[in-house]
Amino acid sequence: MSSPVQVPISGNDHVASSKAMLMLGALGVVYGDIGTSPLYTLRACLVGFADVEPDHILGVLSILFWLLMLVVSFKYVMLVLRADNRGEGGTLALLELAVRGRSERSRWLLVVLGIFGASLFYGDSMITPAISVLSALEGIGVVSHTLDPWIVPLALVVLILLFVIQSKGTGAMGKLFGPIMALWFTTLAILGGWQIWQAPQVLQALNPAWALSFIDEFPLGSFLLLGAVVLALTGAEALYADMGHFGRPAIRRAWFSMVLPALVLCYFGQGALLLRDPQAIRNPFFLMAPEWGLVPLVILATIATVVAAQAVISGAYSVTRQAVQLGFWPRMQILHTSAVEKGQIYLPQVNALLLVSVLILVLVFQDSENLAAAYGFAVTGTMLVTTVLAFAVLPRGATGGKRVLWLATLGVLLVVDILLFGANIFKIHEGGWLPLLVGAIVFSLMMTWRRGRQLLAQQQRRDQQPLKEFMVQLEEYPPARVPGTAIFMTMSPGLVPAALLHNLKHNKVLHEHVLFLTVAVADVPYVSEHERFKVEQISASCWQIVVDYGFKEDPNVPDVLRQVAEAYPEIDLEPMRTSYYLSRQTVVAARKPAMWRWRRGVFAFMARNATRSTKFFKIPPNRVVEMGMQVEV
Repeated sequence: MSSPVQVPISGNDHVASSKAMLMLGALGVVYGDIGTSPLYTLRACLVGFADVEPDHILGVLSILFWLLMLVVSFKYVMLVLRADNRGEGGTLALLELAVRGRSERSRWLLVVLGIFGASLFYGDSMITPAISVLSALEGIGVVSHTLDPWIVPLALVVLILLFVIQSKGTGAMGKLFGPIMALWFTTLAILGGWQIWQAPQVLQALNPAWALSFIDEFPLGSFLLLGAVVLALTGAEALYADMGHFGRPAIRRAWFSMVLPALVLCYFGQGALLLRDPQAIRNPFFLMAPEWGLVPLVILATIATVVAAQAVISGAYSVTRQAVQLGFWPRMQILHTSAVEKGQIYLPQVNALLLVSVLILVLVFQDSENLAAAYGFAVTGTMLVTTVLAFAVLPRGATGGKRVLWLATLGVLLVVDILLFGANIFKIHEGGWLPLLVGAIVFSLMMTWRRGRQLLAQQQRRDQQPLKEFMVQLEEYPPARVPGTAIFMTMSPGLVPAALLHNLKHNKVLHEHVLFLTVAVADVPYVSEHERFKVEQISASCWQIVVDYGFKEDPNVPDVLRQVAEAYPEIDLEPMRTSYYLSRQTVVAARKPAMWRWRRGVFAFMARNATRSTKFFKIPPNRVVEMGMQVEV
């Protein structure tokens, strides 16, 4: 018997396979939130009408469709994805691009705006799991109203399980996300297409004249309607934030080839159903399905909403890690759940706070219709911030007519975002206060932490001496020298760290080798290994090392010291002969405080509860000497 012929996979086939896998991954991670919006959006748009007339349905559908095309397809997929920070996206990545080369005043304004946008994301992270899971499980009420009392308890169980398994990592679940969402979008397209087949007149809404006619007839109502239509756009920020995981091409292909067609068919299918049966407004999504398909659809919708919630939870982890690295949040415990994927991280404190917040939301608001009022504010606020920051990034380098075109295009998008944000301001009393309150609290905490760290750095710089001159003089008249290497962690390279002075004062010894180590965060997501560290010899037995990490990387001091030892064998970095000296500051009030009393108290509380330096920098705790000191602020 002859052996089977092995047909090699061509390069083109391999590339095509890789593209398909990236696109499938993008479906599972990037589009979960916006993909589950049809569960509740059209009902939220039309439920306010006393009688659902055909003109109302066509007008709302037309507004919804053209906003999808303008805000998601044009703004995010075509324009904003171009503003990548070495392949990474998101509010903080865009902020780092926006502040480059700016004056101090401009930088401050952009930082405040960017941090407020990032703060609003936490409100979104709380509401998305709650509204998504509730809206999916409300389908069991369509099966039988006797099951209505079970909706909230089942939602609580699903959400608790979702947050509990976060510590196990999303690797195994991630492999299922893509196929599940592919099945979900296929189902949306089939259900919508079948309804459109029965009422094809709904396709008239593709004509923008229906939107203009609706706006002309209900000018104020159309403006307020934007507060509900924006629910169809939730998740658009994920296109940009998750760009680093899948790349711009995969995200664009997934949107135009599957997600956008499926969403349009589903929304228009619900509209077609309502044209034939206005009473279906009670739940137009689930009523599109035949009776035999209701239970499978509820199960599939619940799984899809879990995927959507997972994406937002993972996003909260990523935003928090970036905020920690950029100096806007205290050090937190960051656990990696995959040995391969950098982005798969787990933050226990963030997970616990989100779980408690989401459960409270479900218990307080009870159904997705009540939560819909709270949802749009955070989304539109983040969208508005993204557009303003894009003004500072996208036209950069363009001149003449091209720059005018950029500014005019962004100006139109800014007007749209202001209208969407303005419409949601009117929903503050209905629930919009919730994400606003969460955003304001997180923003205050972030700015307080950054301000406190700046004051600490200023205080230390004011009291410290130049390092090089000090060490040269110290080595001329040294105290007792002891074997081994002392590593002093310092925020300010080139200045004598307080821990060294305390060590000399109390222990009166100097190690044979002395290293001054500063860990800095670059304005890029990742730093290449050959740019990781810089070493400068400042005296016969002393070296200054500055280690750079990207804002999406986790510092690992022992690992980088192994690299230093290989490059500089003259430095004794044998782990068992090395001791780390760290300063631990206690904040006390100065005679003329630079911070208000409440902010100083908040900063001191955050500092006390920050993850210890040893754990954050992965330093062996049995090799650490901490020097305590009080700092006036």
